[in-house]
Amino acid sequence: MRRNDHDVTDSVCTTDPASVGAEVVRIFKGLFPGASAKALERAFGDAGALYDGRRPDYHPCDTEYHDIQHVLDVTLAMARLLDGYQQVRRAGEPPLTPEVFIVGVLAALFHDFGYLRRRNDRKHRYGAEYTLVHVSRSASFLRRYVRELGMGEKWARVASTLVHYTGYERPAETIRINDTLLRRVGHMLGTADIIAQMSDRCYLEKCRSRLYPEFVLGGIASGRRHGGRKLPVFASGDDLVRKTPGFYQGATKRLDFQLARAYEYAARHFGGRNLYLEAMQKNISYAQAVAEQPIETALRRQPPRTLDPDVEPYPKDLLS
Repeated sequence: MRRNDHDVTDSVCTTDPASVGAEVVRIFKGLFPGASAKALERAFGDAGALYDGRRPDYHPCDTEYHDIQHVLDVTLAMARLLDGYQQVRRAGEPPLTPEVFIVGVLAALFHDFGYLRRRNDRKHRYGAEYTLVHVSRSASFLRRYVRELGMGEKWARVASTLVHYTGYERPAETIRINDTLLRRVGHMLGTADIIAQMSDRCYLEKCRSRLYPEFVLGGIASGRRHGGRKLPVFASGDDLVRKTPGFYQGATKRLDFQLARAYEYAARHFGGRNLYLEAMQKNISYAQAVAEQPIETALRRQPPRTLDPDVEPYPKDLLS
């Protein structure tokens, strides 16, 4: 039985930066035995401290859906996709370098950092209010952070561009990356973001009680227009769960076309089976099965809570 705080293999605790960091470093060293992993090791420690509120500039994470478990799960998936790419490269596929691997992982680890509020933020009460602009905020942070790691302006710029593959502020096909390999890494990053969250054992429970309130606070559950596109309409957390199979259809098209089937690298990593797609399909099948039932009683799993105990919870009326 897979545990709620573990990855699709039930072998890595996805609420613990040290556990995920150790597995990512193991994958990195397997691919690049002579390369230094210091930047990766520091990054996982920094991410844990930032999300816990142990740094002076930022409040602790207060988004229950886009929490440390989500970013660690995405980062682990990203490392596995990179590994699958490198281990079984097809003809014409350029090899990864240690720097490309590290930048891809850093972009995954901080892809949702834009939800964290600065300590001097007097305008926003919740990080979810940044939903529509969080990717751009993440990009700005990454550009500064990669410089701090000493990787130079080139890689800082690459990381801040790659992160846009996880959002919808820019269509994937319009993101300006001329390098074929880096564009493929962007496809992997966007893919990791989708397959990690949709394969979470508590994905449906999180959609109902955590993602829906973030949508409300972020202003994207109302059907209004933003940036030339119409935002979705969700009447409640239950409604979001019922509409999840439809979202899955759209996500599948994005995975296949805009992100060019980068999920296939997961099967290469696992040696044949794609554990992420299998878990995703189980979640969607269950969502379809419970669509006509009372959602609250049908969803019984308890997602782990990773937020600091002092973080103010969402108002209960956001669930209705």
